[in-house]
Amino acid sequence: MNVRTHSQADVSAPAPERPEAQVWLTKAGQDVLFQKQAAALPFETAFDDGTAIHIDPAQRFQTMEGFGFALTGGSAYLIRRLPLAERQALLRELFLPDGEGIGVSYLRLTVGASDLSERSFSYNDLPPGEVDTELARFDLRAGDQDVIPLLKDILSVNPAIKLLASPWSAPPWMKTNRHWIGGKLRPEYYPVYAKYWVKYLQIMHAQGIPIQAITVQNEPLNPQNEPSMLMEADEQALFIADYLWPALRDAGLDKVEVFCWDHNCDRKDYPLTVLADPRARPFIAGVAWHLYAGDISALSDVHQAYPDKKTYFTEQWVGRRGEFANDLNWHVKYVLVGATRHWAQVVLEWNLASDPDCDPHTPGGGPDCKGALTLGQGIERNVAYYVIAHAAKFVRPGAVRLFSNAVDGLPNVAFASADGHRIVLIVLNDSADRRAFPIQYKGRRASAILEGGAVGTYLWPS
Repeated sequence: MNVRTHSQADVSAPAPERPEAQVWLTKAGQDVLFQKQAAALPFETAFDDGTAIHIDPAQRFQTMEGFGFALTGGSAYLIRRLPLAERQALLRELFLPDGEGIGVSYLRLTVGASDLSERSFSYNDLPPGEVDTELARFDLRAGDQDVIPLLKDILSVNPAIKLLASPWSAPPWMKTNRHWIGGKLRPEYYPVYAKYWVKYLQIMHAQGIPIQAITVQNEPLNPQNEPSMLMEADEQALFIADYLWPALRDAGLDKVEVFCWDHNCDRKDYPLTVLADPRARPFIAGVAWHLYAGDISALSDVHQAYPDKKTYFTEQWVGRRGEFANDLNWHVKYVLVGATRHWAQVVLEWNLASDPDCDPHTPGGGPDCKGALTLGQGIERNVAYYVIAHAAKFVRPGAVRLFSNAVDGLPNVAFASADGHRIVLIVLNDSADRRAFPIQYKGRRASAILEGGAVGTYLWPS
């Protein structure tokens, strides 16, 4: 079992008179796991160096909203079964940025079951052949009953946590195949499904759990998962424009942000089609993305076409058969650095917690999804935990991405804190060899070194 090794130092301590960068490090060999280094890096007088990472605070890009995970039904089930003191300590570690906390600031919820629930369910399940167009039998307690109590505990630790909700499927009686897997939403049930959304949001809000954003359908071109539901781009645009948004507006839920797509980077034509619909576009806050196919640059392509729309990166799994070093490299390079350099304002890894067998999951759901935490005989912190920790602890909501140049073999991204008092730079050494490199900022430079495959977060006063 790997244990926390990161320092309890307060990262918000007053800046020293002499500029120097604190360093937080994770090594590919796992001998150092998100640990503050004893030696800070002093900034000296700079000289021109083509190999340096240059940060320009005058060039500012997107404002960040958060980093985190999906709180699946399975995650909530496992965390709620920890002994009380251990559970409370874990929630403080996850959701506070101070001390040993990693400062998770954004969570993704599932509307009804995801494939990492114990079974498939919706909030309006009926016997075969029955319908309930008035949703009289809507029941938020139909499954994943640990989610709401755990969310209340999380909100007591961090009341500012933001929440996004995504459905895997409508109730089967609303679908063309009346089945959990695949099928489409029947057109005659578009208004009923919009009302279903309203009920979910209203009841969650009444429980003291405000949902800031929703995606219309998780992976709308994936008909194989359990649960799942197909939704073509023109269907999504129609549903948003004529049914979902009017229902939210009429219920006083117009502050809830609606995101389209929520699928892979190989089909940027889908969100472009949805956003090209002049009736739907005004009601869409942005586009949500995964990276199981395609190139992360698709986020920039769609952003350039619609720069007024937000960009969220909402899911990337870690498989149980992966190796820590390879997964650390890939997820930092393409998810943490890649998504943020391509305009993502939210970056979420997939499942927060699983057990040692990667359970629970539905019978047709993903059997190999390794959580950021493995909860069994103890608490094991896995690669996704460290990937998110390197950003979430220091890049707080309201931070702004700054220009940093691309340096071959050193994927990197830089931010300024919301108050402008701190700079944060995340760097990956994308090679097997030790690498020395300068960091240049405002006419000064600090000399940094990363072992092969290592990740460093550097923070200093602006």
